[in-house]
Amino acid sequence: MVLQSLIDQKDDNFEIIVADDGSGMATAKVIEKMQQKSPVPIKHFWQEDIGYRLSRVRNGAIGIAEGDIIVFTDGDCCLMPDFVSSHRKAAEPGCFVTGKRVFLKRRFTQFAMKRRFAFHKWPRTVLFMLGLAGQCNRPFQFLPLPQSRKSLWAHQNCWKKAQGCNIAAFRHDIVAIGGFDEDYEGHGLEDSDFVLRMIHYGIKRKNIEYDSPVLHLYHSRSIPQRHAHAGYNGDYFNDLITEEGRYLPRQSRFVPVEMTA
Repeated sequence: MVLQSLIDQKDDNFEIIVADDGSGMATAKVIEKMQQKSPVPIKHFWQEDIGYRLSRVRNGAIGIAEGDIIVFTDGDCCLMPDFVSSHRKAAEPGCFVTGKRVFLKRRFTQFAMKRRFAFHKWPRTVLFMLGLAGQCNRPFQFLPLPQSRKSLWAHQNCWKKAQGCNIAAFRHDIVAIGGFDEDYEGHGLEDSDFVLRMIHYGIKRKNIEYDSPVLHLYHSRSIPQRHAHAGYNGDYFNDLITEEGRYLPRQSRFVPVEMTA
């Protein structure tokens, strides 16, 4: 469903890279099937499952990316048809862009997945009413309300509440800060670390409130492997906060495509 929502984008001048942290053959078969029907290229970066290593798998995917702008989302988020075009429009030199997410409730998620509804293509007014009916939070995110320039840049030097499922940055800026810090394992703070190092590097955060929030499918959060080793992440991030100006990661084996030969 997530890949289908990318295939259904109005803007088809992009590539999809699946950053796969050790999934099995079932996932590979789904990706292969979607590759055959997709009007845009779908690449599959896979790494061995030896723990929750989101930073490392993202770096691997970045390393084979060819676009000038890289947009991050998660495998549990469906995307409205203007998601890619909204990020392309918002991008400007010297900034990275953060967007919002809407959490779908359990009942609607189960219903949509069972019926395979392409709900990501529903009109914004219908999605707004879905929120008013209690089937998702933040219904006003679906209203294309205008933002003032002051609002867009209100958090330009703030890392808080940036969500890794809806972030876009220029590829050369990601390369300059060394990608994601691979010391972060387990769930949590790897995206905050990325955002804060971008700010330390001098890249301003541009926050879009109502342009194409991601639609987060409901799922249980009690997944043991997500939290293994995560106890160190808070210490790593606190160190970064105290090291004002540090924009390089503690550890990264990040090798972008133009550096491979």
